Amino acid sequence: MPPLLQMRGITKSFPGVRALQSIDLDLGAGEVLALLGENGAGKSTLIKVLGGAHVPEEGTIEIDGRMVAIANPHDSQLAGIGIIYQEFNLVPELTVREKIFLGQEGGTFRWINARSERERAKQLFKRLGAPIDPEAICGSLTVAQQQIVEIAKALSQDARIIVMDEPSAALTLREVDSLFAIIRELKAQGIGIIYISHRLDEIFQIADRVTVMRDGAYVGTEPIETLTRERMIEMMVGRSIDDEFPKKKAAIGEQRLVARNLCRGRAVMDVSLAVRRGEVLGLTGLVGAGRTETARLIFGADRLESGEIELDGKRLTINQPRDAIAAGICLLTEDRKSQGLVLGQTCLENFGLPNVNSFTRFGLMQHRQEQAAFATYVDSLQIKLTSQNQLAGTLSGGNQQKIVLAKWLERNADVIIFDEPTRGIDVGAKYEIYLLINRLAAQGKAILMISSELPEVLGMSDRILVMHEGRVTGEITDVANATQEQVMNLAIA
Repeated sequence: MPPLLQMRGITKSFPGVRALQSIDLDLGAGEVLALLGENGAGKSTLIKVLGGAHVPEEGTIEIDGRMVAIANPHDSQLAGIGIIYQEFNLVPELTVREKIFLGQEGGTFRWINARSERERAKQLFKRLGAPIDPEAICGSLTVAQQQIVEIAKALSQDARIIVMDEPSAALTLREVDSLFAIIRELKAQGIGIIYISHRLDEIFQIADRVTVMRDGAYVGTEPIETLTRERMIEMMVGRSIDDEFPKKKAAIGEQRLVARNLCRGRAVMDVSLAVRRGEVLGLTGLVGAGRTETARLIFGADRLESGEIELDGKRLTINQPRDAIAAGICLLTEDRKSQGLVLGQTCLENFGLPNVNSFTRFGLMQHRQEQAAFATYVDSLQIKLTSQNQLAGTLSGGNQQKIVLAKWLERNADVIIFDEPTRGIDVGAKYEIYLLINRLAAQGKAILMISSELPEVLGMSDRILVMHEGRVTGEITDVANATQEQVMNLAIA
């Protein structure tokens, strides 16, 4: 039997860039194929070729051994391919039923049979084992429910090949388990799934085989049982990374940031913490535990109802982010695209936004000074960009994170809050972020690192606080001997 999907010699170029260089990919019916690679490896371009968003210059695509021509998304849909992108394509105002059957309503002058659509939607959700009301408004759904709606839409179009791009990025552990149950059910129905993720632990749980790309080229495909985590990373980055979490313990000094009895509704209830000079304090817990909300209170993005904040023994009055920035506190937000950067502005403009006063003399911007300062960070942080005037929205996730970090380093902030610093970032870029955290701690900065990835928290923290439902439920000081189970017990306290 031929593979369900066979892509051969797929080549795609953009002006000045060879994005794909003769890529091969096979997918069997009832198989989960993990597609891995660093940001910029070409994964998204390959998927867009499969989805009809890009047309390759060379190469062939076969389904069930028959050649297919995919020149647009409609061709892809007719071929039985469903693409579930990381950024969902939901229309918030539509009902779930309307979203699922959008574009499938029938010919001109035909009435929409809402009752029939409703029953079909119920059958789809039954097939997925997910009880979602077809008449619910899309904008009211959780991220996990929105994802299930996208899967249901693909199934409504008789998709036999489903691509999932970073499907677990914003899910809780329980929601990830539910997603995996749905994937296993789809496998049992003979559907082939291409699964893209930077979370390597998930790959070992759900994948049958792994295909790796690097710099737009095909590296190899191996069965999951033959791979180790170290081998997988080596295939992706092209070199051996001896220590995935290169923690270097800095000299830890006196307390720098102290927060006492912070409160805001039920999101943050009587939270206290202290971060010392040279220390990396890990703050973890399940999604919704109150970690990000605590960071936003410290940074002034949300208003405190009660509590106090001190920096180097001096009590601060923080009513807005401007106050925190002036005091030497910065926040690398969880969602860098909507809160950390202005994607439509250049990298240089983003760098300069919180540093306007530093580059202004007599009311005029000193652009050469700004450019020279930014150039030093481009070099020291190894930011990959074509020019300082490249739009921030065109950078990879890791390079976007470095732009955010550069603008705060120029402020010479004393306290740096990293909220999910490596979310959506490949293993190579993660390693560079970890080295940066080491360097900042060695300079005496106080680092508060919020993360959902327990290996990251255990690998990079000097001390760990765990939160659950708005409260701190435990502290781990002997991090070297701590386990993920120990952290999880505190997280579900």
